[in-house]
Amino acid sequence: MALTFFPRGGSAQVARYVARELPSHGWDVTLVAGSLGGGDEESNAKSFFAGIDVHPVDYTESRDADDPLRADPPFQPSYEDRDDAADVVYAKVDDDDFERLVSLWEGVLREAGAENADVLHLHHLTPLNEAAARAFGDKPVIGHLHGTEVLMLNAIDEGPPDGWEHARAWAERMRGWAQAADRLFVLSPDAVERVPGLLGVDPANVVWAPNGFEPDAFDRRPKRGDERRALWRRWLVEEPRGWDESGEAGSVSYSEDDLDALDGPVLVYVGRYTEVKRIPLLIRAWARAHEHFDGPAALALLGGYPGEWEGEHPLAVVRECGAEDVFLAGWHGHDDLPDGFNAADAVVLPSVHEQFGQVLVEGMACGLPALAVDAHGPATIVDDGETGWLVPPDDEDAMVEALVQVVNDSDERRRRGEAAYEAARARYSWPSLVEGVAKVYDEVCRGEQPSGEEPQSLTEASD
Repeated sequence: MALTFFPRGGSAQVARYVARELPSHGWDVTLVAGSLGGGDEESNAKSFFAGIDVHPVDYTESRDADDPLRADPPFQPSYEDRDDAADVVYAKVDDDDFERLVSLWEGVLREAGAENADVLHLHHLTPLNEAAARAFGDKPVIGHLHGTEVLMLNAIDEGPPDGWEHARAWAERMRGWAQAADRLFVLSPDAVERVPGLLGVDPANVVWAPNGFEPDAFDRRPKRGDERRALWRRWLVEEPRGWDESGEAGSVSYSEDDLDALDGPVLVYVGRYTEVKRIPLLIRAWARAHEHFDGPAALALLGGYPGEWEGEHPLAVVRECGAEDVFLAGWHGHDDLPDGFNAADAVVLPSVHEQFGQVLVEGMACGLPALAVDAHGPATIVDDGETGWLVPPDDEDAMVEALVQVVNDSDERRRRGEAAYEAARARYSWPSLVEGVAKVYDEVCRGEQPSGEEPQSLTEASD
């Protein structure tokens, strides 16, 4: 199993979950991954993937080089185009640098023992795919789309932004890698419908592979009263990790008096500060909704990798619109999330292009109802009126109305939270989903072709 990115997003969570569970289904895993920082940092691969046979590619020195892409090793490119970021968007990477990336990953795969593998499970569509094809062309390949690569392809098809000189070459490569995969995992039924046309792949090779959660970690352990306040005190006052436009973790902190709002309903957002997440819209909607709350309430933003954001910084939006009781809790490790969810009353995700919505599933598994956008992955996870609230994309007025309902109607919030708990545990538990992954591995290793013309589902594979 391999991914070029250092641990910071959903694909790393998926790789960790699947790699840990696969041995229970007869598969041993060696994992290749990017890595950043020391062993005490979550972005460090050995730390993040503890307990797994991991072969890290350390980007720490490369990140700070004058030209990170031409450092040794070259720093990973990205599907996102962000000014002054060490990870340049793939669409700006020329042919020479592409070859350097492929050469790097060929060597890494060899050192990790890929020649002894029965199957190669490659996350995203990256130079790893080219390296695997050149060095280990006889190995079955499972491709795994996580959504960000799809966003870049969509942008290229709509007309590449200025500066994306090599966009067409990258689109061609990525389509070729997807078409060469024996199976292609995608995150949602929406992606099942769109990916064959976007990438030119046989629909029968597409497998709906929803993300899941670890049932032992994500469960109902609600924190109330003093216990809840103690957790938010630690994260916001005693050990602050929130950060402002300076990018320095801990540059935003709060006082004990600020915590009073957290004694009421707490809504939590978890994720990165990227434009598609629509955090500014959420903050502006919160500022308007706040006038109609029956009592104290808080919005906690849990996440945002320090120094990494697109568009308006959340703190700048808070200041600009005068939003009250919005807390930037900063980046926390994945192992902290169950505590965060259990110290909250609802999970909110305003993202308009979310291919899945991992945090929705994890929050629901802790008994929280979800507020999300009625599009793509979240629309398949949240049952509007039953397990949460769905609002139209980019509809601030609808978001305001939903926020007021979530905060003010405690009975409905609890009812939908109970339904969310049951739905998440029935549909998205990793042990049952990984059983399906293992069966797909078995099929491709035996050289079996898909049994029909329609896309497959991991939930079907595990039946």
